[in-house]
Amino acid sequence: MTETERRARATEAFFGRRKGKTLRSQQAEALKTGLSSLKIDLAEPAPEDLAQLFSSSVGRIRLEIGFGGGEHLLHRAGEVPSTGFIGVEPFVNSMAKLLSRVGELGLSNVRVYDEDATQVLDWLPAASVDQIDLLYPDPWPKKKHWKRRFVSRVNLDRFHRVLKPGGLFCFASDIDTYVNWTLLKCRDHGGFEWTAKNAADWLTPFAGWPGTRYEAKAKREGRSSAYLTFRRV
Repeated sequence: MTETERRARATEAFFGRRKGKTLRSQQAEALKTGLSSLKIDLAEPAPEDLAQLFSSSVGRIRLEIGFGGGEHLLHRAGEVPSTGFIGVEPFVNSMAKLLSRVGELGLSNVRVYDEDATQVLDWLPAASVDQIDLLYPDPWPKKKHWKRRFVSRVNLDRFHRVLKPGGLFCFASDIDTYVNWTLLKCRDHGGFEWTAKNAADWLTPFAGWPGTRYEAKAKREGRSSAYLTFRRV
């Protein structure tokens, strides 16, 4: 097995279904036009300076993997227009919703990709990203499915390669087993330093946190969330 094949197998099918309810005409049009203008073309070499991907001037680059309903990405993109955001989401309905809002809000610091995030990670230049957000990823709770969890040695290698020295990897989840899994994987990797100084640090939402639908669901069902920040060393 080649290195490329090994990497692909180690991360295959980390996401679930690709499409939900039939899109409304407005959503379908937003998806069509939005992807044609904002989707990153991996057939082209990545620019050495990722700021060139954006129509507005940006000084930092942030990658969100699996943005779900897009609440967090949209909030951050509006909050910090000087940061360029790359959002990856294979679920068609979520992508359509985000692109509709990007157009309505007139955001010029957002680019997207609608397939496997590992393809983007392998395309990005080394030390080109300031922050990676992995928020409420699919926990794949059954042990036989743990190999499909996005946090793995292979993907942490990818994170480590594309993050700038001192760059951040932020992870949030309401599933205790996945939180513990992530802490152990990052510890064993050796390339990431957990920034928490006390218990309150990882129980406190990230600064400026807008909340997400997944967090709200967890609260309704009586589950607390953990917010982990790792620094690339």
